Amino acid sequence: MDNENAPGRDSEEDRVARFLAENPDWLATQTDLYEVLSPPRRVHGDTLADHMAAMIDAARQQAASMSARAETVLQAGRAALGLSDRVREAVLALIRATDLGECVACDLPRLLGIDSALLWVEEPSQGLSERLLARSLPPGTVVRLLGRRDVRVRIAPLDAGVLHGEAAPLAAHDALLRVTVRNQPPMLLALASRDAQVLQDGLPASMTGGTAGSGGAAALAFLGAALAARIESLP
Repeated sequence: MDNENAPGRDSEEDRVARFLAENPDWLATQTDLYEVLSPPRRVHGDTLADHMAAMIDAARQQAASMSARAETVLQAGRAALGLSDRVREAVLALIRATDLGECVACDLPRLLGIDSALLWVEEPSQGLSERLLARSLPPGTVVRLLGRRDVRVRIAPLDAGVLHGEAAPLAAHDALLRVTVRNQPPMLLALASRDAQVLQDGLPASMTGGTAGSGGAAALAFLGAALAARIESLP
């Protein structure tokens, strides 16, 4: 039977010790090992102290990375909840409104924390435009802007001067919401904000280029659907 401790035969510890002695700089380059090694006690001079400092630094970096990931998740959750709360208040305002056009143009920006909200309709009748304070769009514009999506969020929209009217200089960010009303031409709710967080919080990365949850997109889509239902209820 082999005996690792037999005379003339190196133990595993001996081989490791000899390797480290022959390669004194090797351990200092293996930063991944510092996450699993036990730190030496600081009693034998600067060399061991340097290794301990490296291990502490590695642990700090790992803790900072974990903390950053946790904060990203928490911020996404808080953002989605915040936007959902604001949309809920906006929907309640639409339900209670006696003047729907004024509610969209005046109340929604205040409740959503944005700078402007404009309702657009493709070739609306004169009566519909007056009741909703809606502006007219050429046929096919809603499909061109949204495709099959219900919500589209944009940064620095090039057509801000067209879709946001007097608020165009403030439209650093906007959200376009589909408003589908039965027996009416396609409609679009255009929201504009100077602050990216107001409209982008809680939206998925595919819509913003960032990292967040999908709660915000669902909330904005619901706002568009709620506005459509409220328009359908008009006498």
